[in-house]
Amino acid sequence: MGDLNAIPEGSKANKAVFASAGSPYFSTVLALMSAVVILSNIGASKGVTLGPLITDGGFFLFPLAYILGDVISEVYGLKAARRSIITTFALAFFAVASFWIMIQLPAADFYDGQEALERTLGPIWQIVIASAAGFLVGQFANSWVLVKLKERTGERGLITRLIGSSGVGEFLDTLIFCAIAAPVIGISDSASFINYVLVGFVYKTAVEIIFVPVTSLVIRWFKKHEPDYAKNLVTAK
Repeated sequence: MGDLNAIPEGSKANKAVFASAGSPYFSTVLALMSAVVILSNIGASKGVTLGPLITDGGFFLFPLAYILGDVISEVYGLKAARRSIITTFALAFFAVASFWIMIQLPAADFYDGQEALERTLGPIWQIVIASAAGFLVGQFANSWVLVKLKERTGERGLITRLIGSSGVGEFLDTLIFCAIAAPVIGISDSASFINYVLVGFVYKTAVEIIFVPVTSLVIRWFKKHEPDYAKNLVTAK
């Protein structure tokens, strides 16, 4: 198995190395990423104020989607990242279609939660469109920047590319999402919108930066336990 910490300067191992997306590890990360996005879409329909800060109910979940996206991009490459983004995008729309059917089904006489169900899941179409547009642009940008940086540095510079790619991806994601979602959760004036965008961007980026050591450890775990990655790393030396 390749030693990720013993790569000599100028070695061929400075080339980008990736594992196969056919691994069960990849499937697990993809499933987690899809669940996080679907749950954050539901939570985003609730406007939240924390002191002077304005955000939504999915704020604590969505950064995890980018952390998982970083794992996929770093370990499995750009092609696998595109596959995970498109799959998550499709599952988010499947979820919202399911919610719509649930709302439209005739309520039983004893069921008194129809109004609450509609209030919780009714605006989800706008939220999913906002989330999907932001997610597609932000995640593609995040993955592209991370992989392109890896092609230049190989195994070196992991923390730099995690932070750099996250900043680009989170800014585009937050801007697009907030522009579409703001009216849905009741944000109508410019000051509140700017607050919404800045809080979302700063918070999500800060969470990713804080968790960079954890993300790095997770990535290294995947690299050590993915047979294809270890094999490709040895071949590249």
